[in-house]
Amino acid sequence: MNTKIFWRISIPYVTLILITLIGLGIYLSKYIEEFYLNELKTKLFSETELSADNLSKYPIDQNNSPHIDSLAKHWAELLGVRVTVISPDGVVLGDSHEDWLMMENHSNRPEIMEAKLNGRGSSIRFSRSVGFQMMYTAVPVNDNGDILGYVRLALPLSQINESIDHLRQTIILITINASIIAILLALWLAQQTTKPLRELTKAASQIAEGTFNGALQPHSKDEIGQLTMAFNNMSKQLQNQILAIQSERSKLAAVLSEMTDGVIIVDKYGKIQLINPAAENMFSVLEKDVVGMSMVEALRNHQIIEIWEKSKNSGDSQASFLELLPRRLYLQCIATPLGQALPGSHLLLFQNLTRMRQLETIRQDFISNISHEFRTPLASLKALTETMQEIIESDPSASRRFLNQMETEIDALSLMVSELLELSRIESGRVPLVIQKVSPLEIVNSAIERLSLQLDRSGLILSTEMPENLPDILADSKRIEQVFVNLLHNAIKFTPAGGSIVIRVNQQDNYVIFSIQDSGIGIPVDDLTRIFERFYKTDRARSGSGTGLGLAISKHIVEAHGGKIWAESVEGSGSIFYFTIPIIRN
Repeated sequence: MNTKIFWRISIPYVTLILITLIGLGIYLSKYIEEFYLNELKTKLFSETELSADNLSKYPIDQNNSPHIDSLAKHWAELLGVRVTVISPDGVVLGDSHEDWLMMENHSNRPEIMEAKLNGRGSSIRFSRSVGFQMMYTAVPVNDNGDILGYVRLALPLSQINESIDHLRQTIILITINASIIAILLALWLAQQTTKPLRELTKAASQIAEGTFNGALQPHSKDEIGQLTMAFNNMSKQLQNQILAIQSERSKLAAVLSEMTDGVIIVDKYGKIQLINPAAENMFSVLEKDVVGMSMVEALRNHQIIEIWEKSKNSGDSQASFLELLPRRLYLQCIATPLGQALPGSHLLLFQNLTRMRQLETIRQDFISNISHEFRTPLASLKALTETMQEIIESDPSASRRFLNQMETEIDALSLMVSELLELSRIESGRVPLVIQKVSPLEIVNSAIERLSLQLDRSGLILSTEMPENLPDILADSKRIEQVFVNLLHNAIKFTPAGGSIVIRVNQQDNYVIFSIQDSGIGIPVDDLTRIFERFYKTDRARSGSGTGLGLAISKHIVEAHGGKIWAESVEGSGSIFYFTIPIIRN
């Protein structure tokens, strides 16, 4: 009942009905009143004219007034009216209800004046003589064209007014009842007329909320019924389109979600409209926090803003490389206008080239390391060869010394080639592991024994912290010993004389943790995350011998056993290398 159109329909109808019925009631009341009065006047005139005819037979003068007065009373009893006889000059000669002698001159009465002019007269007015409203009719008494006087009949209107009032009450009652019925009918018609519209409105609201409850049933074949059918058709098509859009949106969302490249869509003002999970991860933001926010606030990278502005100004795609700190992500950013699809908007595509850059860095390091490692022994071999050519005959003892040095350099080259081949086999999975039950302490003690001579020469203090009740592990003992030897060898090599090395072996959950702590030169923070890469050597490490492959080989061996290897270090304060190997489960 609160629908606006309901009142727009019902109020005019109700107003029109009320005005019509009230107007009709007023008209009928007045019409009946006039009809009653006209009928009464006609009857009264007939009786007045009849009285005038009868009176023309009698002399009308003051001498005959008593007789005339008695006639007036007699006619009044017969007709039930008031009868007054008046002389031509207005003197009352007889009256059925009052003393004619006491009555004033009636020449100025409206009905008498009208009768003088028109031959008959009437008026309705208040009578001071009787004290209520009366209807008067008067006609002249003629005798061969001579006016002998006037006969006036009067009838009180109290009865007529009572009848008219009763009739008016009846008309008012009928009007009120008819109005109530008409109003209820108008409201019902408005209700029935607007019901389909309310159903349409409710269905439209549900569709706006994404709810489809089926087609509406047309209540008629008129314009509203046609509108309902058109709405059903529109709803069906809209539902199909929404389903198609949802399907396409799901596909797009799946693609964007699974993409490894970051995607951001911004409008012409640089505000973010869409961001996929890859881009969220790259910039460490959440979609709910940055959508609707400007790129300046959300991304805080001036290079991205510059790329977007260049693409916006030129209307062409723009590409550039950028590095995100402190995560050191190396990205290629491509800004592309979306054209007619989304006028003014741009697609920002971020390709993560960090791994490629790392691989390129590894390749460069490999070439640099290999070149450095091969150049030194080759240069030595060339110098020794040239010197031997000069002294081979004159100084046999020096020649033998040079040959021994040449053998040492050749052994270094052979070791480097062997480690390269071994790393290649390990990475390709062509080195099978001989997994068996073994004690962690046996592996550690064997490695310490292999490097005991180097430890003695280095002047370092070695200590161990190894509980006797450590559980056995499942491992290829030779390979794990190789890992421990590599780590212990590095600790010896980069710890100055007088330093210390602590070997610890402990159990944690389902793993045995091996650690080697030294008090050596430590590892720079920038190098700590890369020391397990192939061919990588820190600047400090370049001063010493080695291929830079030992830690890479160790990492592959540990991970092949299902373990993990890592390092902690403070430059100038030493390093700790850890690796874990699973224990035997009962």
